[in-house]
Amino acid sequence: MEFTAKDVMTLRERSGAGMMDCKKALKECEGDMEKALDYLREKSLAASAKKALRIAAEGIVDCFVCDECKVGVIVEVNCETDFVAKTDAFKELVHNIAKHIAKMNPASVEELMGQTYALDESMTIENLINTAVAKIGEKITIRRFERIEGVCDSYVHMGGKIGVLLQVCCKDEAAAVHDVAMQIAAAKPTCIDKDDCDQAELDHEREVLRAQAMNEPKPKPAAIIEKMVEGRIEKYYKEVCLLEQPFVKNQDQSVRDMINGRFTVKKFVRYEMGEGLQKREDNFADEVMAQANKNK
Repeated sequence: MEFTAKDVMTLRERSGAGMMDCKKALKECEGDMEKALDYLREKSLAASAKKALRIAAEGIVDCFVCDECKVGVIVEVNCETDFVAKTDAFKELVHNIAKHIAKMNPASVEELMGQTYALDESMTIENLINTAVAKIGEKITIRRFERIEGVCDSYVHMGGKIGVLLQVCCKDEAAAVHDVAMQIAAAKPTCIDKDDCDQAELDHEREVLRAQAMNEPKPKPAAIIEKMVEGRIEKYYKEVCLLEQPFVKNQDQSVRDMINGRFTVKKFVRYEMGEGLQKREDNFADEVMAQANKNK
């Protein structure tokens, strides 16, 4: 019996299993939808069906840097509870996904999910995630990643709550490079320097500052207002530009002064776990009880 792409989608919606697993099930069952459903259940690949609608807003950010092959990766993988995020099994899963991304260079999460797993060619990344879902008992999603080719360093803070991947021109000053990665984690810059600032954001900031100055109780001439705006823009630069920020280990000098020409920052990526995601409403006691019930 033949089957179509629409059949694969239908099976995926009914089972909650991955696309590649649904395609394989239909092929094994000669296109019979009901037999394919049973096949997936028998293989425990439909175990994530009810979990697919749950909120996965916990998890960790992790990094992997290969100094030999000059590649760095930062990835965020989400699960449902902080309890699971702190387990060794989940941490190992995320780190292995980062290693896979470094080696296989997927262009997107969608492409990543369909790739053959670099550490076990008998399965895809989608199979890997589904297997972890069945074992751990929670929804797991790969939210985002970035892969950078070049000389990289990384920093992961608070067990995966914040992660930073930093690309520099050289790593001769390893301690200072790592200090810059820590700076990014702590101070949340959005660009490297003034030239790297987003022009639209800069224009918007000027408009806001100009309106604030014009609305002050005592009216001021336009020329004075413009000077006030530019003065405040300099303060804005010190907030958003990495090299203009006060160095966290010595507030009397900027990051630019600390680096002092020893290396060049080329790019950085900062992930904060769960930023922008809807959070669960469970309290810690409920979370522990839920985990205990799963282990019975």
